[in-house]
Order: sequence, then structure tokens, then C-alpha cells
Amino acid sequence: MIAIGFEGSANKLGVGIIEHTEDGQVKILANIRDTYNAPPGEGFLPRDTAEHHRRVVLDVTKKAMKTANVTSKDIDIIAYTKGPGIGGPLVSTAVVARTLSLLWNKPIVGVNHCIGHIEMGREVTKATNPVVLYVSGGNTQVIAYSEKKYRIFGETIDIAVGNCLDRFARIIKLSNDPSPGYNIEQEAKKGKKYLELPYSVKGMDVSFSGILSSIETLAKNQLKNGECTPADLCFSLQETVFAMLVETTERTMAHVDSNEVLIVGGVGCNLRLQEMMQSMVEQRGGKLFATDDRFCIDNGAMIAHTGLLMYKHGSETPFEETYCTQRYRTDEIITTWRD
Repeated sequence: MIAIGFEGSANKLGVGIIEHTEDGQVKILANIRDTYNAPPGEGFLPRDTAEHHRRVVLDVTKKAMKTANVTSKDIDIIAYTKGPGIGGPLVSTAVVARTLSLLWNKPIVGVNHCIGHIEMGREVTKATNPVVLYVSGGNTQVIAYSEKKYRIFGETIDIAVGNCLDRFARIIKLSNDPSPGYNIEQEAKKGKKYLELPYSVKGMDVSFSGILSSIETLAKNQLKNGECTPADLCFSLQETVFAMLVETTERTMAHVDSNEVLIVGGVGCNLRLQEMMQSMVEQRGGKLFATDDRFCIDNGAMIAHTGLLMYKHGSETPFEETYCTQRYRTDEIITTWRD
């Protein structure tokens, strides 16, 4: 079976085409993406992002189908991101999926964005039953599977870690190309001085808004006085927030008696986060699984893959329910495809 997946929950418009073969293999036939980048110092607005998705989606779809060497007749199902995400971009992408479903007379499946990341990560890395750290611009969750659901053991109680990094990048006027988080990572490599920031772990949950306020104050005061550099601030921010994530992940590993960790989501590409997590996991005699930017960053392939898993196990979205929702919890989904 072949599925085409549409992802547009934030500033990346992705179209992926996945084949599940009769012998159980998963073939990634295409995974094309186009990113909307706002000017330095600015974030991407929902209206502008939605307009970008509408402008490029047909070209990206044609390119994906050409790369996969398929026609509409080869497609068995259409999958799209139902949520969570930003309203405007979500809707603009869903409209395309619904239209093609009607034009091609194909079944449609609405996919939870978070579950898409997890299932793509499991497929690419071959992790069996890991504790999942899901970190992105809109989400921060520590997750473990139990009894047909992905259970959330800890999460942010305010802003996501990716949002924290992105907003700080805007404060110090770093470029949004290819992404603010990537540019913070590169800048942090040059940092030599650690500045103490609030360390906000509350039980199994984390909080980043106070850290962002604190480092913004440091940037206004110490940067002007020459007491530190932008690289020092990026280094300090990364070390603090990533240590918090490693701590809550380790606590979850102990709770569920797991020795595997899978990092998914856009922030999961950060090599410093992977390095810190690897150190902790090795001390516990475990194994870390992570992916590169083809799959940790939002993409259509993860939606196509998860949509196929759902469809093959009895899930199809009635057309009147093919709406989008900005609030769509990871632990709402019954994972019929897992034992």
C-alpha cells in the first residue's frame, strides 16, 4: 500500500510518500519539504505561514510524486496532520488533502502530529519500546507506551523548549535560516562562559518561560557591558534547558524500567542534546536512538507512514470529521497498530 502524507502544522510544508510492502518493509519514496522563514528578529505569523503553504503546496506535491514515480492511481490513502499545531497552516494543508481525497476518490486519515514523530522515529531507528523525548517548537513531552496509548509522564507547563530557543534567537537577532535553533546550536559551540540561569524542574514537568525572561535580562545588561558574548548566552541556555530534559527523561526510564531513549521533534536534531542524553543513557547501560533532520524536523513522510499504520488497523477519518484541532493530546490516541 502507498500513502501520501501532508504536514503543515507550523512553518514547514511537507509532502511525503511511503510504501508498506507485503513483506512488512517500509519504503520512503519521497520526503519533500519547503520552509517559511521570517526575517531575523521576527517570528513566523500564522497568516503569513498559511499563505506560504497555499503558495507552495501544489509544487511540493508534484515534486514528491515525481520523485516517488507515482500517479494518483498508485496512491491508496491520503493522510494529513489533524493537529496539534497552528490553526491557519493546519487548515490550509488539510484543505489540500480533502480536495485530493475527493478528486482521486481515496480514503483520508487524520494523523496526530506527535504520534507521527514517534512512529517515524521508531521505524527509522528500529527502537523497540523506548522512552520518547519529544521536543519541538510547539511541544515538550516525555512519553512512554503502555496499554494501547502513549502516556505522557512529563511535559512543559508553559512554553515548549523549541519556542524558548526560537524566542531567544530573536532577542539576539540570529537568522531564522535554516532555523533559529540550529543557529543557536552553532553559536553555542563558541561559548566559553557559563552564566547561571534558573533550573526549573517541577516533579516530572519543566518550565521554560522564567529561564527565557532571565536570559533576556542578561542579554540586555551584560551584553551591553561586554561581560559576556552572544555565544556565552547561547551556550548557557542550551546547557541549562537540556540538563532539565535529561533529568526528566532519566526519571521516566527508571519509572518504566526501560533502557532505551528515542529523541524526536525538531529540537531532537541538536547534537549537544544528543550528546548529553547519550552520556546519561550509557551510564544506565542503555541505548540512545535519534534521527537526522530528514525525519526529526516536521515532514510529510511521518504523516504518510502513521496514516498507513492507522488505516491498516481499521482507522479511517469520516469526511465530515476531517477538520483540524490545535489541541490534540498525544495520549488521546488509541494505538491499534501496537501490541
